[in-house]
Amino acid sequence: MTLENTPKERIDAIVAAQKAYFKEGETLDVKFRKRQLGNFLKALDKWEKELADALWTDLHKSYEEAYMTEIGLVRSEIKTHLKMVAKWAARKRERSTISIFPSRSYVVKEPLGTALIVSPWNYPVQLLLNPLVGAISAGCTSVLKPSPYVPHVSTVIEMMVKDTFEEKYVAVVQGNREVNAKLFDCRWDLIFFTGSPALARTVMASAAKNLTPCVLELGGKSPCIIDRTADIKTAAKRLAWGKTLNSGQTCIAPDYILIHESVRDAFIKEFGKQVKSLHGKDIFDSKHYVHMVSGNAFDRVVSYMENGTVVYGGRSDRSKLIIEPTLLIDVEEDSPVMNEEIFGPVFPMICLGDDGCKSFVDKVVDFVTSREKPLSFYYFGNEADAWEAIRRTSSGGGCINDVIMHIANDHIPFGGVGNSGMGHYHNKLSFDAFTHTRSVVSSPRSLDLPFRYMPYRLFGLVKKLL
Repeated sequence: MTLENTPKERIDAIVAAQKAYFKEGETLDVKFRKRQLGNFLKALDKWEKELADALWTDLHKSYEEAYMTEIGLVRSEIKTHLKMVAKWAARKRERSTISIFPSRSYVVKEPLGTALIVSPWNYPVQLLLNPLVGAISAGCTSVLKPSPYVPHVSTVIEMMVKDTFEEKYVAVVQGNREVNAKLFDCRWDLIFFTGSPALARTVMASAAKNLTPCVLELGGKSPCIIDRTADIKTAAKRLAWGKTLNSGQTCIAPDYILIHESVRDAFIKEFGKQVKSLHGKDIFDSKHYVHMVSGNAFDRVVSYMENGTVVYGGRSDRSKLIIEPTLLIDVEEDSPVMNEEIFGPVFPMICLGDDGCKSFVDKVVDFVTSREKPLSFYYFGNEADAWEAIRRTSSGGGCINDVIMHIANDHIPFGGVGNSGMGHYHNKLSFDAFTHTRSVVSSPRSLDLPFRYMPYRLFGLVKKLL
């Protein structure tokens, strides 16, 4: 199935209609926003089966995984915004300083305007629709651009949006990178982009022409540290889960392992046991193991196996786009598998040890800080050592003795830093991402203190008060 590119003329018409509609002011009403959020929630219920079926068709994603990692997260986000948007959007009075007495100070939350939301293929429902929740609650209009690599999902999303919203309010456009280029050339009030750092540079270059703000949710190589103090069974179980979730095609998937040399062999053995515990004797028969998205993705990930020695896994079937979870040792630090985001179930391991000069934590910090800042940082071992490593490194987020789970709590921010992104969302931060915080001072007409006017009488007294 191939999606047709939305023509440029059609894109221009949609953007113009949305900008005109936003100027009418209907989206400013919080009651309107709550009504649209309610419609969105009903739409998810109505289209749940079609979305889940499409995820199975495009990615071989089971219903359970589709719900837990995609549909369910969007439902939870909508419910939070329905409950809280009136409070978040309310005008708030703030304390005034003596320098502006007797004026009153306020903070006003206003929608930025018309937003472009661009999502990738790996979590095509969650990563497109979760930002839309924030756009709706903030009072923006939105143009959505799903990925052409998951055409069945993108088609269902387009049908759902058409069935739920007026095009002048929320619309979907389809197509390849030519369509992306056309979209980025348009003038937006915000661009919310989830994808690769390479394409994000193109987004920012286009946005800079109009000084358009961007939220960039990117990726990178998220390290997983396994210290000698780690519970190896727990580490292996949670890593087997995190690396096989969506077949490793997750922006916050653990990308590579830095492991203490004394526990390497025990971890390799336990990792194999835990993969079988999760997926059965032969993972190729598992209904819960997602396939690679395309032949190109399959070929790229399989090629990484040439960068080291396979000590677990290594099998693949291109006709089914399946790659067995694979552990590699003897990898060079400058090899492709250690410098490119893997986005698949291949797991390179680098052994580190203690010596007289540097501890294991010191070596971990040196290794991680010598590279681009990752989206996630995972540490298995003593919690005090984990906090020390976290203090001395930087990442978008992370976990101690776990992986992935920080994205499941919408009470904490999700976002990257440096090469892994900018801006945050989830919960109130999704509302804030699409909102301008406006400061307003209201002064009485009848009372006007003279000290601020030239020639600045009583300046000495005013200086002491300030």
